[in-house]
Amino acid sequence: MELRAGARDHGTPLVPYWNECVGAGRANEGLRAAWQEHLRMAVRECGFRYVRFHGLFHDDMFVTRTFQYVNELFDRLLDAGIRPFVELGFSPGELARERATTFWWGAHGSPPTDLAAWADLVRRLIRNCVARYGVGEVRQWYFEVWNEPNLYPFFRGTRSEYFELYKVTALAVKEVDPLLRVGGPATSNFVPDGRFAGELEDNSRHAAVTGAADLDALEWRPVWVEEFLDYCHREGLPVDFVSCHPFPTDRALDGHGQGATYTRGASATATDLRTLNAIVEASPYPEAEIHLTEWSSTPSPRDHTHDHLQAATFIVRSVLESIGLADSLAYRTFTDVFEESGAGDTSFHGGFGLINYQGIPKPAFHTYRFLNCLGDTLLARTPGAAVTRRGDRLVALACHYPPEMPSSVPLSAPGRETAERTLALGRPEPLVLELTGLPAGAVFTVETLDTEHGNPLATWAKMGRPEPLSREDAAELRAVAPLREVVHASADGVLRLARPIQPWSVVLVEER
Repeated sequence: MELRAGARDHGTPLVPYWNECVGAGRANEGLRAAWQEHLRMAVRECGFRYVRFHGLFHDDMFVTRTFQYVNELFDRLLDAGIRPFVELGFSPGELARERATTFWWGAHGSPPTDLAAWADLVRRLIRNCVARYGVGEVRQWYFEVWNEPNLYPFFRGTRSEYFELYKVTALAVKEVDPLLRVGGPATSNFVPDGRFAGELEDNSRHAAVTGAADLDALEWRPVWVEEFLDYCHREGLPVDFVSCHPFPTDRALDGHGQGATYTRGASATATDLRTLNAIVEASPYPEAEIHLTEWSSTPSPRDHTHDHLQAATFIVRSVLESIGLADSLAYRTFTDVFEESGAGDTSFHGGFGLINYQGIPKPAFHTYRFLNCLGDTLLARTPGAAVTRRGDRLVALACHYPPEMPSSVPLSAPGRETAERTLALGRPEPLVLELTGLPAGAVFTVETLDTEHGNPLATWAKMGRPEPLSREDAAELRAVAPLREVVHASADGVLRLARPIQPWSVVLVEER
């Protein structure tokens, strides 16, 4: 891997879409001290601007009685320097057609029985927020209608029922203030077949995936987006942003993830975003923003690669490949304080979080911290690496995503052994970075994230994988950090790094 750039190169603008939004579990978890501590760390170190979560209208938030819990949560978010990306859902129990359809905490994933009462709840919520925070603040928020309505546990209704729900919700939002931003359809996943072509998912139409030798040769399309935009245009409805969830796998094989996981190639995210951009640009809403409100390497909260280096390298590669293709790509999630499947049974259980339950940063956390160091001008880019300028200083980022990483492989049990086998793939490759036009002797910090540095799993293994962690164990693991070095440019203003980069490693080179 070779990358060269000059400090005086013109470059192109670089918008940090990768930290515009980050995901979380459900609203009520946000009232906990650990969740709030992890959020402040993620905002401070990774620069996240919005956070999205389920369950704002769930019974444990008591919204049909009071907005006291909502106000407490939103107060804490704003105090931490982050805004809510408001997911309007699921149904409160008293409006739900069916109750406790999904998740350990019993989300009521069904259409509300009374759309007028639902619209009134939406209007009251937003008026409460406008009165508390001011219309100028709330105009900077996003209001997304529901979550993954194409998947039956999350929406026990038809596509037409979701479209009608969007209609009444969008009109209710705009009735409070026409400059508030509303969008959808928040669907999952991209699919290569016609399983979602009708009103309900057709399980008989999955053959294109289960029989495919090469998943990446198939034509993957977002679910319902074209039909949603056509419907909104016919009905004269606002669509300020389009949202969906481009997980690079196919995991909706028998309802929601009980079958095999089929993993696509490493460039699936960028491929999907190009497809989505083309659809939106050709639609009646070409100016709509594009927000990918859930994204990760897999949609499983028990996939051990989330705790390993693979997640970190996947993030860097995907983000650099997808520059300019989205307004946000919301990693799922910032914390393992997350209970869709109940609490994790060990400290490192494959949870979605960038930070584990005890506040220990995972390798994926460090990649977002590295990404947050990049500048606003892109000077050079190659697969897996980029050089940027922040002010008058250069910052480079590189990762080694091994070409031996398999795709189109069914993984029935993405456990720790599977993650460790994958981690053993690949060979070192040379990394050559040359930066010119620098001040004589310019000082750079080099941070390396690899199996031995910034990887708390390795330290935990050396400890004997104690469980539960003692306070002392947790403190030691929280201190695990990438290797940090200081290097200097030459007297004639050139920095040249030439060294091997190990498989799954990430390297940040930052001018001080």
